[in-house]
Amino acid sequence: MQRRAFLGLGAAAASLAAAGAFGGWTLFGPSGQPLLLSARDDGEGRHYAVGYRLSGERAFATQVNERCHDVVPHPSLPLALFVGRRPSTESYLIDTRDGRLLQTLRSAADRHFNGHAVFHHGGAWLYATENDTREPGRGVLGVYRLDGQQLTHDGEHATHGVGPHQLLWMPDGETLVVANGGIRTEAESRVEMNLDAMEASLVLMRRDGSLISQEQLAEQRNSIRHLAVARDGTVVSGQQYMGELLDQVPLLAIKRPGQPYQPFPLGEAQRAAMNQYTASVAIHDELRLLALTAPRGNRFFIWDLDSAQVRLDVPLPDCAGVGAVADGFVVTSGQGRCRLYDCRGQRIVAKALELPAGLWDNHLRLA
Repeated sequence: MQRRAFLGLGAAAASLAAAGAFGGWTLFGPSGQPLLLSARDDGEGRHYAVGYRLSGERAFATQVNERCHDVVPHPSLPLALFVGRRPSTESYLIDTRDGRLLQTLRSAADRHFNGHAVFHHGGAWLYATENDTREPGRGVLGVYRLDGQQLTHDGEHATHGVGPHQLLWMPDGETLVVANGGIRTEAESRVEMNLDAMEASLVLMRRDGSLISQEQLAEQRNSIRHLAVARDGTVVSGQQYMGELLDQVPLLAIKRPGQPYQPFPLGEAQRAAMNQYTASVAIHDELRLLALTAPRGNRFFIWDLDSAQVRLDVPLPDCAGVGAVADGFVVTSGQGRCRLYDCRGQRIVAKALELPAGLWDNHLRLA
């Protein structure tokens, strides 16, 4: 299957802590294993919202109309929103106990979903990155209220940028970090309209929509896409470069507390191996590790978050979502086996998981 050759699918993913509870979500269901949530296709191209235990046991596989991108577990209820992939007009609220489709959430008029959302820690509000199709590329946060098992559109805020993609909470639970990818697209299209005038930015904003800060990287065609946030407030972003293949640009960037947004130190061989495209980013707080998938280069990386020392650099075909678990990281693949990387020892050990091989989509979450 080459359906994702031009995208490379990855996730992203949010920062998860190491054991017991990750970001407030209980990771262990009745079987004592975390529930992996992601989107998958089948051999005929049908789209599914799925939940699997790491043992390989399938909890559910719910067919949905449109391909999904990220998954947003509710902080306290057995619910998750599978967010439609840009430029989708549908997202799907799923009961994670049995896979029941509780709601097909449709975007507001003249808006489409950009693949990512977050629930507020209180559980009553959801914020989704969206595109204003009347002013193509103008980024907005759709604001939705959860009432029972239904989400209702309640308004929107500007993202203070163009083409917003992933958003995450900062540790205070009230401040959002938003990756404005900088790319304008028309409604129902993924065609880039403004490569010579891109304006990617990393934005910190309050959830009432007010701007705190906006920072940019030096390279104008370097689209900021996916994020991870550490418990201490460190933000890491993965980029997708829209320029020439041989241009040397920072494909990973970091904003440590009290410091400016700047490139994360990569070796040139590593940077070149990414093929100008990064996908999912994850931070393991307890082990202070940073993981990244680069599906166009078929590479998976792990670094020490504090020293930037390379801990792992391995081939992994069409590596997709990555998320932290107690032992290390789980990684899915669009064309191969899913793997668990045990990072507790001096040497990182890989183990193939008994999950279905291939056809996994961009992101994974653990709930």
